[in-house]
Order: sequence, then C-alpha cells, then structure tokens
Amino acid sequence: MNLELVFLIIALLIVITVHECAHAWVANYLGDPTAKLAGRVSLNPLKHLDPLGTIMLVLIHIGWGKPVPVNPGYFRKPKRDNALTALAGPAANLLLALILALPLKYWYAYLPSKFVLFLGTLLDVSILLFAFNMLPFPPLDGSKIIEIFIPRKYELAYKRYLQAGFNYFVIFVLFDQFVLARVLGVSILSQFMGIIYTFIKSFIFLGS
Repeated sequence: MNLELVFLIIALLIVITVHECAHAWVANYLGDPTAKLAGRVSLNPLKHLDPLGTIMLVLIHIGWGKPVPVNPGYFRKPKRDNALTALAGPAANLLLALILALPLKYWYAYLPSKFVLFLGTLLDVSILLFAFNMLPFPPLDGSKIIEIFIPRKYELAYKRYLQAGFNYFVIFVLFDQFVLARVLGVSILSQFMGIIYTFIKSFIFLGS
C-alpha cells in the first residue's frame, strides 16, 4: 500500500468524523439531544462509519458516514434548525480546509514533505466532501438544506422525495462511476465536484 493511499484513507476517516460530529453537536446545541445520547458527539471514527458509505469509500473513494439521528420535534424552529443541523457537516469540512490552508500557504517550506503531502490530502478531501454533500440528493446534506426553501404546498411531495430518493441516488452514483466514467469517459458527478473544488481551492489560495 503506497503512502498516498494511506494518507487518503486516514484523511477520509478524519473528514467524515469531523463532518458527522458537527451534525451531532449542532443538533444538541439547538435542543435535540438524540445524537448526543447515541454517542455521536464524538471524534471517534468508529461512532460514525456507515457500512454502505464505507464500501463506496473503498470502491470509488466517495463515501459518507452513518446518518446522525435527529428529532426535529425538539427544535424551537424545526424547519430552520433541521437545515442548520444539515449545514453543520459541510460547514465543518469547509472550516477544516481553511485551517489547513494556513500552514500550506505560509509555512510549507519549513515542514517535512510527507507532512505537507498529508495536509494537502486532508485539505483536498475536506473540500471534496463539502462539494459532495451539497448535492441535493438524500441522504446528503444538500437535500435537507434546500428543504427550508421548499414552498409549504410542496412540502409533502418533497418529504416523499427525501424518503425514496436514496435508492435513486445510489443507482445514479453507480451508473455515473461505472458506466458513464468508464465507458464514455465522462462523469457528471466528477465534473460537478471538480468545478466546486477548483473554485474553493483557488479562493483559499488566492494571492499565495
């Protein structure tokens, strides 16, 4: 196993853990203790690994953690607070990327090359997981974040979409990665994430 792959696996575990822990912490802060009682306000990766998400992680290096249990009934403003809880994960990944950028921008010349490689991998994975989770498909956070903008008359239809959309999402990812990408050489998912990744990384390192 080469060093780059080892760093990638470690980075994925760290980023997913930070992501899921942020969901749990914000939910608890907003009044829902469900995730805290389940032990999810934790930086222990074993608390957050999802079987299917882990398999996808190994197969295509895109995965997700175990969904954080949320009970909107505890929230003072359920629609808003549910969206804020969903936003917490991607926001934590973006914040982590910004923090990692500091040593890479200003002190990389004084750091060991392997450490720079690890920090760079961690930063890249943080940005990519942010972009991936902003997709508006369940179980990803983007689907919950945009729920706050759904007009009241369409709320029931959207909730049905959230309940059924996961199966379609898995089919889409597999088709995109194993048919479009490998047969036609085009990946819709990779193209979208590449655009977001390039924009954020260019913004972070602007002027460096």
